Amino acid sequence: MNGTSAPSTYTSGNVLNFSTTRQAELGALLYTRDSRTFRYVKAGVADLVVGNVIQGPAEVPLNQQLTAVITSVGSRTISAVNGATAITANQYAGGWAIVDTAPGLGYAYPIASHPAAAGAATVVLTLPSDALVQVALTGVSRVSLVANPYNGVIQAPAATLTGSVVGVAVAPIPAGQYGWVQISGPGAVLVTGTPIVGAAVVTPGSVAGGVVVDGAAAATKVIGSMLVTGVTGKVQGVLLDIQ
Repeated sequence: MNGTSAPSTYTSGNVLNFSTTRQAELGALLYTRDSRTFRYVKAGVADLVVGNVIQGPAEVPLNQQLTAVITSVGSRTISAVNGATAITANQYAGGWAIVDTAPGLGYAYPIASHPAAAGAATVVLTLPSDALVQVALTGVSRVSLVANPYNGVIQAPAATLTGSVVGVAVAPIPAGQYGWVQISGPGAVLVTGTPIVGAAVVTPGSVAGGVVVDGAAAATKVIGSMLVTGVTGKVQGVLLDIQ
């Protein structure tokens, strides 16, 4: 592939490839000829494990509900006072600044870039040229920072998710490299327990990267249904449906 656009239809073998350079937009959709669907991601600090459920980067609670700096309509930057957790340069590039408290309530502004910001320092977020501030912000406004869920993806942890589920690893994408994770169609997923064929399965389970039978717990995410009877500790067929 050349450039940053992904073709709409691809061969099954190509989704197993990964690279050190970005070949498509993060989050880009890809459809294989055998009816499966994938999204393009960048691996985080650890190699992805084939068959594991994958989530986006972990939420940073102290980068939420930050006090805004006065910003006028039409501005291409939004500034806010950071919490105690430092922000690295472009940690939220490709993500969003969501205004969760009026004035400006409800707007989600895409973040193009930003410098590093120490804890309690002011972070200056640069927006794309076509996404300028629509409602003036004041010191009463609050801004929450949301990372791109496909940038820096990690294994879904056991017991409690720390980010949104984005897919299942189909290749051992090394840390910091780019590739595809599967979101729909027949896939191979690590199973915990013995869910019956057809049973809905969810994450997180008791094993990192795995799924368990749906127990209707509020803190779980249904990702598909069993294509076969489950055997604990095995990677088995699941009909994936991850939104």
